[in-house]
Amino acid sequence: MQEKTLQDLVLTDGSRLIIESLARSGADAFICYPITPANLLYLYGSQRMELMLAAPDEITTLQWMTGLAATGKLPVTATSFPGFALMLESINMAYMMELPMVIVLVQRLGPATGTATCGAQGDLLLLRGMISGGHPVPVLATSSFNDCWTLSARASEIAVRLRTPVVLLTSKEEVMTQKSFGLSSLEEIKPVSRPLYDKDDPYQSYKAGPKGVPDFLPVSQNVHQVRLNASTHDQQGNLQHSSEEALSNTRRLEHKVVQQMKDYLFYELDSQDGANSLVLACGITAAAAREAVGMMRRDGHRVSLLVPKTLLPVPQTYLEIIGLYSRVVIAEETMNNQLGELLFGSSRPAHIRFAGGLGKMISPREIIREVMS
Repeated sequence: MQEKTLQDLVLTDGSRLIIESLARSGADAFICYPITPANLLYLYGSQRMELMLAAPDEITTLQWMTGLAATGKLPVTATSFPGFALMLESINMAYMMELPMVIVLVQRLGPATGTATCGAQGDLLLLRGMISGGHPVPVLATSSFNDCWTLSARASEIAVRLRTPVVLLTSKEEVMTQKSFGLSSLEEIKPVSRPLYDKDDPYQSYKAGPKGVPDFLPVSQNVHQVRLNASTHDQQGNLQHSSEEALSNTRRLEHKVVQQMKDYLFYELDSQDGANSLVLACGITAAAAREAVGMMRRDGHRVSLLVPKTLLPVPQTYLEIIGLYSRVVIAEETMNNQLGELLFGSSRPAHIRFAGGLGKMISPREIIREVMS
């Protein structure tokens, strides 16, 4: 590992790393309505992006993003639950129209407005059911400053490659806490390529390509007609009720995400030979989980660690890893084990234990207590 120098270390936060990564990866428009605790993302986005529009509300934010995406922009916004709730209808619209965008969702304590300055991890099940029909939106979750950098770039890539909205899930402490950080640990980021339809044949907005994703063409060009439709439609974008072509097109929306997200499986697995126990945590709680595992190992206990970063669609890989251990502790900043429900439904296996809480971060000691009890 490259030795850090004083020149390499900076005082920064996750918000700045996220915005810089998104900008370098090709995001070129930041549209936002300010909300705590996404304030720093708003500030940095207004300074860094090629285009910044301050929207009058969150509904307008997503409508503007949809329009910009249709012209070939890759728009970004940042919000928390109250704003995200207002965005849901328009996110469904963008999903059906197959328009790329990135939504940074900074979790805070709910329900409703809750406490704007108290962190939480309670939005996961909301994300699972955010699209009418239950179709999955890609969701990546940061768990470190390095994740803020790398996963933001991957979110841009997924949005463009799959022609879909993507959610980058984080939380208050991850984006607002400043600390010294070595920039040399960050990988180089290049803009995602955005090939356009270049054939002479008439353009069909929703004709699937080899991987189930239609070629893209912005409405701002003057060569082909582009039809974008948020209602059930055929390959050309014509409104249809329930023809087989239209329903097949709707089924494709789910299939393209499920199939192509196999190329975007990100997780951290620190497995220890002979370990029967596994600690599983994502987001901000992963820091406590890493520390807890280190403490137990220093005391002579064999424990493994899994930090899932691709959360939706749920990768089968996580269940396969979990199946290797007789005791699993899922740690998260909720009182109802949303990550466990995401993985197992309402019937959590008997060997799955939970370390959680409401309105507070989970400590390493709480995790250790569940593993050792």
